[in-house]
Amino acid sequence: MTRRLVDVAAVSAAALTALFVAGDAEQTGRATGEALFWGLLLAGVGCLVLLWRRRWPVAVALVVAPMLALTETAVGAVLIAVYTVANRRRWPATVAVAALAALAYVPYSVLRPDPQVPVAANNAINVAMIAIAVAVGVGVRSRRDTVDALRARAARAEAEADLRAAQLRGQERERIAREMHDALAHRISLVSLHAGALAIRPDLSAEEVARVAFTIRDSAHLALEDLREILGLLRTGTDAELRVPPGLAELDTLVAESRAAGTELTVHNRLPDAPAPEPVSRTAYRVVQEGLTNARKHAAGAPVRLYLSLVGGGLLIRLVNALGEVDPTAIPGARSGLVGLAERVDVLGGRLRHGVRRGPAGEVAFQLEAWLPWQT
Repeated sequence: MTRRLVDVAAVSAAALTALFVAGDAEQTGRATGEALFWGLLLAGVGCLVLLWRRRWPVAVALVVAPMLALTETAVGAVLIAVYTVANRRRWPATVAVAALAALAYVPYSVLRPDPQVPVAANNAINVAMIAIAVAVGVGVRSRRDTVDALRARAARAEAEADLRAAQLRGQERERIAREMHDALAHRISLVSLHAGALAIRPDLSAEEVARVAFTIRDSAHLALEDLREILGLLRTGTDAELRVPPGLAELDTLVAESRAAGTELTVHNRLPDAPAPEPVSRTAYRVVQEGLTNARKHAAGAPVRLYLSLVGGGLLIRLVNALGEVDPTAIPGARSGLVGLAERVDVLGGRLRHGVRRGPAGEVAFQLEAWLPWQT
């Protein structure tokens, strides 16, 4: 709608210019009577042609510009046509149309000279008006191109910001998912192990049954607390932090829980009394936790040996468990625990290896080994 109003305004301006120039030509005697009538009629056609100047700017200019050879009343339509070409086309087309308009006026100015203005000056004025139309058109086009470029840049920057935000959200959800796996897999495996013991050991005394039931209740309660916290963060989508993950300081508690669950666990801890760097401590705890959880799932009842020491400027963790029977009561795993561990260890610049190998005592056993640089 706005474009149509602008087009109507352009046609009206060209028509008013034609009437003004016709009046001046009649007063000076350059065009009178029938010549003035045909001149105005030709200018009117030029004004109407301007309605198609947006779709075919060069074609409209080629139709309108030669009219200056027959009548100067078409000057308004010519200037608007030249402006449109300069505004919508590049320099070659603009220069060609401007030159045509300047040259077309020369024969008219010679055949019907203005008694008050010399021919050369009259043509100079015509060239100046055409140059102004070109300059305005190019200026408007340059400003439009600049605005379009800024808008495209802003849109691109906004899209990149949205992409970065989505990537950060995805990374945060991956981190929360890893925390969920590490925490819940350990807790629920304990619940499954104790529940399985109740199912396959009907000879347990009432006191032992009660102790196992309390252990199941405590483990389930802790699992629900972890799940409630993690799901709360996922549901709200806030940037709130999970509570501080456990580290090597809580290793004794983890060992006690595993032993209480029936795992025959031997610990060889040769670490110094100095606390480990926080990232190393947290990752080391997760490595031990995942190893013990997998041992309960895939080698129920098999003894487990845990070795902790400083080797080559880093913390070496090795869990060795004899190959045993898969616990039929254990919950199925997602097979992503070791993948998550590898990502954690790699972030710190460490190494992770796992698989069936010959153990320190010469037996064939499953080993999980991680080396973490002590200084990160």
